Amino acid sequence: MFLRSLIIFLLLSIFSSAVNKSMEYVGVEVVTQHSNKAKKRYIVKRNIPKECKDVPITNDMFWTGNFANKAVPERCKSTYVHTKGKLLSIKLDIDLETFGELEVLRFLKEMQSDKNLLLIDSRLEKWYKYRTIPGAINMPFIYFRDKESYEFHFEYALQYLGVVIEKDGGYAFENAKTLVIFCNGPWCSQSPSMIFALLKIGYPAEKLKWYRGGMQDWLGAGMTSTREVDFEALEKESIKKSLNKEHPEK
Repeated sequence: MFLRSLIIFLLLSIFSSAVNKSMEYVGVEVVTQHSNKAKKRYIVKRNIPKECKDVPITNDMFWTGNFANKAVPERCKSTYVHTKGKLLSIKLDIDLETFGELEVLRFLKEMQSDKNLLLIDSRLEKWYKYRTIPGAINMPFIYFRDKESYEFHFEYALQYLGVVIEKDGGYAFENAKTLVIFCNGPWCSQSPSMIFALLKIGYPAEKLKWYRGGMQDWLGAGMTSTREVDFEALEKESIKKSLNKEHPEK
């Protein structure tokens, strides 16, 4: 009995150690180049501040109404608008993979040494510039969905993706790159619009991957983004609001 308990304990210890050292916590180094040609390095990982590790896993702490409990530090929680768009199925096409956060992270790691892999933010440029996943490039979905209205952008984007536009108007996909495409969240139709437009012109489904969760799930999981959050300012504002409620001005 003692031996059995010891074996279970050792196995749990090994499993715990493996989890703590997994890619989501170790991270992936990504170098991005901005329009001014300046390079910036990111360690893309799941960011869990020390104080967040002590938050008890209970219903009261996690689900107080629509929010996390007030006792949970600001940097350990997030809220996002979830009442827009329309929820989408987990599969867009039988031959097309749907990715989660770990698959995106592994893809980012492979991307650093493989120029045939691209992570694409399919949202409009202003959304991309505000905040995105480090290493992603911007190709707005409208260039593909409305290609007749964006002929130049569409053709330039295809060339960047390794697609050859033939003289007869057809497309050659022998050198097409493998893409992971995302937008705002599981209710966002922009990345599916881009994917369906690519499938329509014959882009191989096996070279298209869809990150369904998008920015909402990425940020909700505490993953690194290109926009840093000033948690200290948020915590000060939260304390100020709490004090104002307890001692309203007369």
